[in-house]
Amino acid sequence: MSGNNSAVECNLAKVEVAGSNPVSRSKFFMKKKELLTNLRNQFNHQDKVLITIDPDPDAIASALAIKKLLRKYVTSITIACVKPIKRWNNIVMVKLLKIPMVDINTIDPKDYNKFVLLDAQPHHNSIFSRISYNVVIDHHPLPDKSECPKPSNSKFVDIRPCYGSTSSILTEYIKAARIKPSKQLATALAYGIKTDTRNFERQTTEEDIRAFLFLYHFVDKHALTKIEISDLSLEDLEFFERAIKNKKVFKNKIFAFVGSVPSHDILVILSEFFLKVHNIYFDIVAGIVDNSLVIVGRSDGKINIGNTLKEVFGKIGSAGGHPSMGRAEIPCENVKKLLEVDTLTEETIEKFIISTVLRQWKWKK
Repeated sequence: MSGNNSAVECNLAKVEVAGSNPVSRSKFFMKKKELLTNLRNQFNHQDKVLITIDPDPDAIASALAIKKLLRKYVTSITIACVKPIKRWNNIVMVKLLKIPMVDINTIDPKDYNKFVLLDAQPHHNSIFSRISYNVVIDHHPLPDKSECPKPSNSKFVDIRPCYGSTSSILTEYIKAARIKPSKQLATALAYGIKTDTRNFERQTTEEDIRAFLFLYHFVDKHALTKIEISDLSLEDLEFFERAIKNKKVFKNKIFAFVGSVPSHDILVILSEFFLKVHNIYFDIVAGIVDNSLVIVGRSDGKINIGNTLKEVFGKIGSAGGHPSMGRAEIPCENVKKLLEVDTLTEETIEKFIISTVLRQWKWKK
């Protein structure tokens, strides 16, 4: 049975319920148990559910939690990835915890009648934007109305930008359902929380810590350690060499363009690496992934990297994030049109990114 439309934004404090008239909405407080009931009311026993994710640890763990929450309420649940998993930690996580997932290109969405989006919003990916979701649960900031509409057309929307991870939100649903998490689920959720909060150093709330403490009693410690230490392959070292060789330092900021890379994951690793350098508080690492220019940034939070990338690159691609972490993805064709060039060279891309960010933050060597 479908319940009322509902949307939650942060701390369970603001809940919007829409009736037949989508303009008329009343706001009220809802307890976590009521949220769980409202979520489950979006489904019935005949439903075939498709969960779509951009497969990082937080999204993978959240998908596993939804499967647990809904398994007795629907006919089937499939987790579909919109990108291949290439980061070694994530590959080991899926293998060790035996998490079943499929490539979205190998299935037909028409075979499903209910759709769930986790750790993302429809405007984050072109595939997501083509699907009409029944449920959206996420912790990323909401889009500006001028950019694209909020995902309020979904039946159930729980978006809490103040939380450090979507895994923390789903852990609260698990607790509300009085489910004792298996080692598999607890380990996945704990790792999802750790990665998205950078081991509780980045945008961490009391809710994230409480969620982790609840899960820790059930975690497979050996599996968690194995997942966490599986950072790099020998091939990845080449990109470290490129990044260090190509780095440009602007006082307490670093920029590096590393050319073509197999996925954005290595850019994330490199960006995290540069932020560990003494007296570096802000960095941007960029590379070409398929036919897109991907720009990843990290900061200590004083400079809002998510807003920076959004303001600088949001008009020519997708961009955004949090105060301490952000990403932009720009089709290479858009960059060519903007720069009025037929081909993109390494020098052209470097000048484009540096000059654009320079205008925003007045970087100086």
